[in-house]
Amino acid sequence: MHHRQLYLVCYLSRPAVRILGVDPGLATLGYGCIEMTPTSCHVCDFGVITTTAKEPVGDRLHSLYTDLHQLIPALHPDVVAIEKLFFYKMSHTIVVAQARGVILLVLSQLGCPLLEFTPAQVKQALTGYGNATKTEVQLAVQRELNLATLPRPDDAADALAIALTASRHPETPRS
Repeated sequence: MHHRQLYLVCYLSRPAVRILGVDPGLATLGYGCIEMTPTSCHVCDFGVITTTAKEPVGDRLHSLYTDLHQLIPALHPDVVAIEKLFFYKMSHTIVVAQARGVILLVLSQLGCPLLEFTPAQVKQALTGYGNATKTEVQLAVQRELNLATLPRPDDAADALAIALTASRHPETPRS
């Protein structure tokens, strides 16, 4: 137990800020964690959590809940940023809203500070243009995080873009 307390003290005194970006989805939820210092920003981890359409929706939501409860504490984010709900197809919006509800529940249970951004805000923050294409956003993420290739899959790239947007937000803690 004493060793764990020492670890927490070291974690709390570190000079970097960790930001977790989440791109909500039921079939594929993207996540991207970055670490920001006064002089740099780099990727800690990114990827996706997936569920299969063959499972009942309740089971899929429970899988997201369980996976997020493991992932978020492992990444130790100082703030979590998620994409605001955006309507384009009603059936798709409903399942994304359900997944988003699970994300918000987990964040509340874990006491994580939350920032939310619309897709247009993310595009504007990274490219200077609110109607940028997905490729333009991915190129901006690649450039800003010094990645050798475009981040993949798309949902993880979107989550990194959301995290980068949060890194510029005035409510994000600074190191």
